[in-house]
Amino acid sequence: MSTVLYITAHPHDHQTSFSMAVGKEFIEAYREANPSDEVIPVDLYASEIPQIDADVFSGWGKLRSGSSFDQLSDSEKSKVGRLNEIVEQYVAADKYVFVSPMWNFSFPPVLKAYIDAVSIAGKTFKYTENGPVGLLQGKKALHIQASGGVYSEGPAAGFESGHSYLAKIMQFHGVPSFEGIFVEGMAAAPDNADAIKAKAIEKAKDAAKKF
Repeated sequence: MSTVLYITAHPHDHQTSFSMAVGKEFIEAYREANPSDEVIPVDLYASEIPQIDADVFSGWGKLRSGSSFDQLSDSEKSKVGRLNEIVEQYVAADKYVFVSPMWNFSFPPVLKAYIDAVSIAGKTFKYTENGPVGLLQGKKALHIQASGGVYSEGPAAGFESGHSYLAKIMQFHGVPSFEGIFVEGMAAAPDNADAIKAKAIEKAKDAAKKF
């Protein structure tokens, strides 16, 4: 049995969001193909994801210096404790499905906060004499991204920095398999929006059976 984190970064649901609509079809097809697997929804807009701020840095510093968790301030305990919960859940999973829109060529800031929360030395990567090494070998990830224009290929491809950034993070974490499903061009060709979504849904259903 595998554990899948279904990580969504959109304030809207599948009824109004293209990425969420495709994501819903993907995860339903995945559940059908893998009934014994556990799928854990992680709605980033409904989750508490602490920013890495002065409290976090001071809390981490105290722990590295030998202080116990009980010696941290209340604010440090709350934030450091929650960050630890997030990364432990992430490390324990076998597969990751990220769903996000493209905003200003990237993804919503809540997803960046989540990535910061799980990119922890000793948990998802380690430092060696030859540089950092990812610790999540054997896992796999997939990203469903929606955008009004076409950015996965063509003249605007150089502007895309959401999926490409996630690809770098997965490589950094040591995740050997990372795929992308792009739902794009709906604003550029509004008359074809429904067809674009339908095509992406079919691709997502096929990908779910192999994921």
